[in-house]
Formats: sequence, structure tokens, C-alpha cells
Amino acid sequence: MSRNRYVDLSINIEPDIPSDPPMMIPRIQYVDHATGAQQMKEFFPGLTEEDLPGGLGWALEFLTLTTHSGTHLDAPYHYHPTMDKGSPSLTIDRVPLEWCFGDGVILDFRHKADGERITVEDLRRELDRIRYEIKPLDIVLIQTGADAFWGRPEYLVKGAGMTRESTLFLTEKGVKVVGIDAWSWDRPLPFLAQEFKETGDPKVIWEAHFAGIDMGYCHMEKMANLSSVGRSTGFTVSCFPIKIKHASAAWCRPVAIVEDEP
Repeated sequence: MSRNRYVDLSINIEPDIPSDPPMMIPRIQYVDHATGAQQMKEFFPGLTEEDLPGGLGWALEFLTLTTHSGTHLDAPYHYHPTMDKGSPSLTIDRVPLEWCFGDGVILDFRHKADGERITVEDLRRELDRIRYEIKPLDIVLIQTGADAFWGRPEYLVKGAGMTRESTLFLTEKGVKVVGIDAWSWDRPLPFLAQEFKETGDPKVIWEAHFAGIDMGYCHMEKMANLSSVGRSTGFTVSCFPIKIKHASAAWCRPVAIVEDEP
């Protein structure tokens, strides 16, 4: 009898590590159970510590972060106010739920250098290698190996990245949600900045993101553990985002659901 195996494809939201540029690093204020006991007195006049189990109350946390902290799903609105060549872009609360649950495909580009482009030809070769043809609503996950550097300063410059053309190659096949185990769907920002400085060509800036202006799609960033899935196809991905009104992105916890043979 086969059974499902669940693989967590997310990273933690955590403070005090170089997970983002400095202005975006999350902050978390932890309220412990002892402090929670004091807070509970405001809601229950006359309450004393002796009234609580072990003298302790609730625990909770206050977070200061962006919708792009941790593993998250970017909505088309993140890339531009319009998508599909003129339609209003979907914000995260309007992303169809059917986009976020479907057959998964992992394409392995760990052999490519940091900052290198993942081209249309690269995609074709990898699809030939795994003998798979992409179909509408597949959830395509790009593996770069950058997640191995999570929590270290070099994480922000690790991994290859997608281009405008390779992104459109996927969306033209009916793909609506993709993901990557690096900080960005595009090549790391410092590589884009250096190329723009050298060439003056604005087309290099956020080219994969801006592909959503022509064809609306969502992508997950800061994924992890793609190696743990153990296969390129034959699994399901669940990646429903938190519902934040009019937001450009939201946190999600993508999971690969793998049916293993007994």
C-alpha cells in the first residue's frame, strides 16, 4: 500500500540573519509565558499568577517584516500594475486558488554558475533529460542550490536566475505558478546591477519579473529542500498564500506531496 510523503519546501521567517538586504530583514519580538501572564491580567481583573497553570499565561510574537520575507508567493501586481498586456494585475488576495495546487516539476540547474542565465535552451535540455512535456497549471520549480547558503551573507548572490524569455517559455505553456530556491526569480540583483552599469541596457533590470507584464503569473522565492523530493515529476505541490488585501505578495508554506511506493 502506497503512502504520501510530505516535503516542506519553505524556509523559516527568522530575525537577525542576513536573509535580505538590511532594510528588509525581519524583526520578531517574542512574548514569553511569564510576560503573557502579566498581559492576561488586563483582560481578567483580579487575576493573579496563582490562578494560572504554573503561574504562566500565553505566548505570542510581534513581527515587523515585508510580504516578501521568508518563502513567499509573488502576485502579478508585484511586477507591474497591469498584466496580460493591459489587464489590471492580480493582487495576492485575488490569485485563483486552483493555480496553487497542482502537479509539480523540478528542473535542476545546480550545475550553472552564480548569476548565470537560465535560458530557453537550458529549459528544453532539462525537460528532454527528464522526459517531460509541460502542461497547463503545472507548478514548475527551479533548483539552483542557493538554499544551501541560507542564513549566510552570500545567500543573496547565490544561484543562477531566469530571464524574460525563459519565463515566457513557461507561461506560454499555461504555467501560472513557478518557484525557485534562491532569493530572486531573476538572477541575483548585484549581477543585474553590474551588467546595467557596464552596458547601460535597462532590459537587464528585473527582466524575468517584468515578463509578467505580458503574461501574468506568480512565482515563489526563497524555497528550499527541493532535493528532498527525490524526483523531478510525479508529485503534487500545495502553495496557498496568506490572504492579504491588495498586497503584492504573501507568505506561503509550499509542500511537495509525494506518493511513495511501498
